[in-house]
Amino acid sequence: MRKKIDNPWFQALFMLCGLMTLAGCQSEKKQEKEERPNVLVILTDQHTNDALSYLGNPHLSTPAMDQLAAEGTFFTASYCTSPVCGPARSSLITGRMPHETGVVWNSTHIRPEVPTIGHIFKQSGYNTAWVGKWHLPESYPAKTAMDSVAGFAVVPFQSLKKEWDLGEDTDGPIADATVNYLNNYKENKPFLLTVSLHNPHDICHVPRRPDEYAKAGELEGLPPLPNNFEIDPKEPQFLAEKRLMDHYGDELLKTKDYTPEDWQAYLYHYYRFTEMVDREIGKILQALKKNGFDENTIVVLTSEHGDGGAAHKWAAKLSLYEEAATVPFIIRYKGHVPSGNIDRNQLVSGIDLAPTIIDYAGLSTSAKFTGNSLKPVLENPGERLREYLVVQLADDKLDSSRQARLIRNNRYKYNLYNHGERNEQLFDLWKDPGEQHNLAYLNAYQSVKKKMHVALDEWIAATGDDFYQWSPLPNSSDK
Repeated sequence: MRKKIDNPWFQALFMLCGLMTLAGCQSEKKQEKEERPNVLVILTDQHTNDALSYLGNPHLSTPAMDQLAAEGTFFTASYCTSPVCGPARSSLITGRMPHETGVVWNSTHIRPEVPTIGHIFKQSGYNTAWVGKWHLPESYPAKTAMDSVAGFAVVPFQSLKKEWDLGEDTDGPIADATVNYLNNYKENKPFLLTVSLHNPHDICHVPRRPDEYAKAGELEGLPPLPNNFEIDPKEPQFLAEKRLMDHYGDELLKTKDYTPEDWQAYLYHYYRFTEMVDREIGKILQALKKNGFDENTIVVLTSEHGDGGAAHKWAAKLSLYEEAATVPFIIRYKGHVPSGNIDRNQLVSGIDLAPTIIDYAGLSTSAKFTGNSLKPVLENPGERLREYLVVQLADDKLDSSRQARLIRNNRYKYNLYNHGERNEQLFDLWKDPGEQHNLAYLNAYQSVKKKMHVALDEWIAATGDDFYQWSPLPNSSDK
């Protein structure tokens, strides 16, 4: 039994020590709370994976994105969940596939029961803010004076132009509003700030508004055509039909009669739009550093989908070719994420963004994710994130039955289209990164194709994907 202390001086001293200990604990808790990392997510739009000078592309200069990559990890086998704005964007902020978010086509709301990173971080005590393009369904919520979108407060900005369809007009004001937000952020709470920029999406308007952009003969230093420029004469009928649509991706129809020089001009403008958005990203990163947020902020840069980039004479998105399906994925968190690392092996998807930043921020949530946190493979590169990765495609909002799926493993990529002849593609990405040799109908590769198809069937069943409900094709288990 502890002996009672009767001396009032000892009792007072004992109480004082107890109060000091309690205060110390509270101080430690407060410090721990204040040291939770901020999160900055930067989204570009229609940005294919190799459109950065950091990866050795000599036809453009992207110093801001290069610096971010040099200070973090760049995943190059990074894919969108669907090569179209709204569906892919819904996946980035929920960690779920488009068929799970309910956003299979553009201009669609996320299902209300599916939480976003805005909801999750806000419930965990973060200030959550969104600047720029939204597209779920409004293109720009700031234009309609909405107070919040899916767990985010909308940061206002003002474009000088009446129409907000060009990144050339909106990206500068978006970046300026972001800089202003960072310059004036004085709260004790950490922030989740998502900045959604528009370019290099302006490339869509080069074929749509040909009189507004310089032609090949007026430009110097045209980039060369890609090695996989030509169209496979046995391309799936699904893709051949898409090339002739006058809606939901009419860029293909408008580039149908392009000469090789026209395609070089297309690439030239695409790289200039990418440089434009890089300059705005540079402003944001400078403001982050100037305001002392640089060391304790997780920064992720990615895009919702890529661009055809003249490969296979494909413009814009809405295809499963690598150029449209792949996007940059860079993560920087100083002292926590390896710097200067280019990871070419892990298969990364847009659904991995949400669980990754939640994991690094140390948040607990009951939300379910189809994606995986990248933290384990960043800390232990020898581990494997996944064996297979899937991309969905619904390429015609007027004909919802048109669907396709991509599944790839470390080496092979299998595309299955539910309409038309020649509806399968199989590529060996180790030997044929340009996807110029379809192996799907060669006897020597039938076992590989079957393995990929079975894996796709399993993934469809596991995630509740309704692909086969749209498709007249039997799944592989019925063959």
